[in-house]
Amino acid sequence: MVVSERRLESLAGRLARLGVTDATGAERRLQGQELNGLVEALGTAADPDLALTGLLRLLETADIRAELNADADARDRLFAVLGVSAALADHLVRHPGHWRVLAGPDAVRRPTADELRQTLLRAVGADPAHPAPRATAEDPLVALRVAYRRALLHLAGRDLTHVVDIEDVAAELADLASAALEAGLAIARAELGEQADLCRVAVIGMGKCGGRELNYVSDVDVVFVAEPAPGQDEDAALRAATRLASGMMRACSATTPEGALWEVDAALRPEGKSGPLVRTMASHRAYYERWAKTWEFQALLKARPVAGDLELGEDYVRTLAPLVWSAAGRDNFVEDVQAMRRRVEEHIAPEQAGRQLKLGPGGLRDVEFAVQLLQLVHGRADEELRGPNTLIALKKLSWGGYVGRGDAAALSTAYRFLRRVEHLIQLHRLRRNHLVPEDEQSLRRLGRALGFRVDPVGEFTAEWRRHAREVRRLHEKLFYRPLLQAVARLPGDEVRLTREAARTRLEALGYTDPAGALRHLEALTAGVSRRASIQRTLLPVMLDWFADCPDPDAGLLGFRQVSDALGTTPWYLRLLRDDVAVAERMARVLASSRYATELLLRAPEAVGMLRAESELTPRPADALRGEAQSAVGRYLSSPHDRSADAVAAVRGLRRRELFRTAVADLLGLLDERATAEALTTITTVTIEAALRVAIERISAERSAPLPTRFAIVAMGRYGGFELGYGSDADVMFVHDPLPGADEREASSVAHAVAEELRRLLALPAPDPPLVIDPGLRPEGRHGPLVRTLDSYASYYRRWSAPWESQALLRAAPIIGDEGLRERFRALIDPVRWPENGIDDTALREIRRLKARMEAERLPRGVDRRLHTKLGPGGLSDVEWVAQLLQLRHAHDVPGLRTTRTLAALDAAAEAGLLDSDDAAILTDAWRMATRIRNAIMLVRGRASDLLPTEHHRERSAVTSVLGYPASGALLEDYRRRARHARKVVERVFYGDDQSA
Repeated sequence: MVVSERRLESLAGRLARLGVTDATGAERRLQGQELNGLVEALGTAADPDLALTGLLRLLETADIRAELNADADARDRLFAVLGVSAALADHLVRHPGHWRVLAGPDAVRRPTADELRQTLLRAVGADPAHPAPRATAEDPLVALRVAYRRALLHLAGRDLTHVVDIEDVAAELADLASAALEAGLAIARAELGEQADLCRVAVIGMGKCGGRELNYVSDVDVVFVAEPAPGQDEDAALRAATRLASGMMRACSATTPEGALWEVDAALRPEGKSGPLVRTMASHRAYYERWAKTWEFQALLKARPVAGDLELGEDYVRTLAPLVWSAAGRDNFVEDVQAMRRRVEEHIAPEQAGRQLKLGPGGLRDVEFAVQLLQLVHGRADEELRGPNTLIALKKLSWGGYVGRGDAAALSTAYRFLRRVEHLIQLHRLRRNHLVPEDEQSLRRLGRALGFRVDPVGEFTAEWRRHAREVRRLHEKLFYRPLLQAVARLPGDEVRLTREAARTRLEALGYTDPAGALRHLEALTAGVSRRASIQRTLLPVMLDWFADCPDPDAGLLGFRQVSDALGTTPWYLRLLRDDVAVAERMARVLASSRYATELLLRAPEAVGMLRAESELTPRPADALRGEAQSAVGRYLSSPHDRSADAVAAVRGLRRRELFRTAVADLLGLLDERATAEALTTITTVTIEAALRVAIERISAERSAPLPTRFAIVAMGRYGGFELGYGSDADVMFVHDPLPGADEREASSVAHAVAEELRRLLALPAPDPPLVIDPGLRPEGRHGPLVRTLDSYASYYRRWSAPWESQALLRAAPIIGDEGLRERFRALIDPVRWPENGIDDTALREIRRLKARMEAERLPRGVDRRLHTKLGPGGLSDVEWVAQLLQLRHAHDVPGLRTTRTLAALDAAAEAGLLDSDDAAILTDAWRMATRIRNAIMLVRGRASDLLPTEHHRERSAVTSVLGYPASGALLEDYRRRARHARKVVERVFYGDDQSA
């Protein structure tokens, strides 16, 4: 006969397997006990040792073994309670019959608030149907506590077996507290006698009681409001009401053989503990209108009538509600609430900081403060947000778009977890406690109660820390969100974006077309969608930001267009709502720059760049080059001709990078040199990638590789790494036939590559055009588009004119075959940096050429002093001085061998060829002219070399972008710098030969 392992297993072994930590001691205690199947049920308890102790104590007073074995559900509820709460076990030992609230169909039924009220009133001998019930029980204080804990046991049985969720538990606890307050008031009326009829008293629940989110053990915060009964004297009524309030507080807080319920705390009343315990409605209102501090309005957010004259209580809440929901408009309201939260943290004892579930970082207060602040700021305009309950408010904040869905879900989950842990800690001894225990046994009990059975301590600790970190992260994100300050600063009527308020505001802010702007606002905010709700939060603030910029109408229009383009893209409005810096940057860009706005409309997802200044830093050339070549490679690997698509992808990259640079420029993150370098890098990467596509396409057409090497030489501002937003890419094309190749065929193929490159970059596309201009090649537009290296050598040897040597000063072979680029550079260096400089004839020719250029190229009728390129002291003046110094001295001064204007001026000053003060003046003028040209392009979206003087809005916009207080100041500053620069030019460039 085989004996089963179960039969062989000792009782101690069974107990250890079930989770009993002191199995040997438990075995001794069970000797002689007939528990049948009850022992196995211990394994379901959070703390089997605690549950066994409670069970044995209960069985000593009432033998309920048969009933427990017959009702598995009742047994599970009892063991769940006994395994968590030693205090409720004590109650059962004193009142063993109360275990029956855990049995039968009523064990899982939730009582209503009115049923709880009636139960506790009857317990103290009061008539629930009487308008002002009075207690008649022999010892009402004891009776109240016994009935209260019986109801608490009933709730704990459902809570610990997961019949109710944390929200229902907290709400029922608040309803039970309200019932106890009502019963306490009945006791106080009985003590006071007929004087209780002199007044009407309402008990206003505050804090967690008011929010119907109470803990198992917590101070119950209240405020009392009273009015004389009809025909009664106010002073006498207030004296009676004060005695009633004091009596009610004693009825709940006094210690009896059954202990106390909890402290009733009236410290949130006006003037706190220094103020009268009871006030009339008028007195309350006068205080809150004149003296209340920010935190007192935050506290009133939770106000709810809970006992006494509920009609009076409702009047109290209605009376003070307008003050609560306008409080966010007070000076420094948001900052005050934030400072209060910091003070709470600062007063936590250091040894408790890491264990505080309530007050510490990542605790319950982090969630509550964040939710309350969001409610108070946004609740001025959105009445849906007005309510005392944290989780309900959080849900509505999410529905309304004030908090992201993911953030709200994470906060809600964490809050529920932390509240559940708090409840389990308090249930153990029914004491007010918010500290996570440190001992192993308590942590194990918590972990098992929460469902962690493999490693209860480790799993619980990890989950608690994870939720705390997430709460802290989201608290800092939401609680310190700068948009809160911006919304709070708006006058109350302007928070509500009604049609009338919006029109008035638009006119006051200086919108030139308020009717058009109003149409944009209505289109953005119409409907009940989450998107429209977020827009209603953002737009009152953004209207101010647009108005601070040169063209608010354009800003609002651009914002609508971008919002429409991004449609329901989930991250867009969330980004603007959660990061005010993004919204403010976007407003500035849209209301200042047509160029940047058009780029953004063509690629609206680029809004994401605005989230951080680091994302606006121009990307390194290698990173851009790698991305561009990868994009091209994906298309070139196709068996079909995807050349147009390949170049379109690269142009998309260029569009994005132009936007990045433009925004950084507008926000003052780049100076002129950095902007020019970034624009030059973008252009080079684009042309490099397009050249690869062109070569691949021509090779595919020929079914053979190119018979020649090919390179591109950057010229002019491009070669000088000084491109502006509106600059063409001046280039020359050079090729070198491979050994054995037919030169005519090689030239034909090279020409085809150049033309294909220009065609691809000229295809219609939603981005600023990139014009490839080969006009600076030998013989200009009359010469061949592409030359061989030998042809260039022959030309420069035989025919080169002084202007061509000068043009080569900014020649930079930067694209194409590396060996060919180096050989071209070696070819032109002697031409542009002649060994003996230039002779007088060449000097006179250069001077004459400059004078003719100024005369012929300046548009007729313009004020030449305002022309940033060809006017006196403009870009051309400075550049020609630098180039003349290079032609004359670069052979002997290596520092002058550069294509960059400012670098040449620095080198000339360092070599003593140019006075350092003169170099500084020229540099200053060049940089300012460059800034102005870039600003004009950013503002207008079209290039111009002329300072705007006629169009007021454009002139103001350029002035604003450049950081000047008024256009007159800008004009005066430019003229002054240009005037000083021209004096240097006349002295250095023309010398004594003024006739030249």
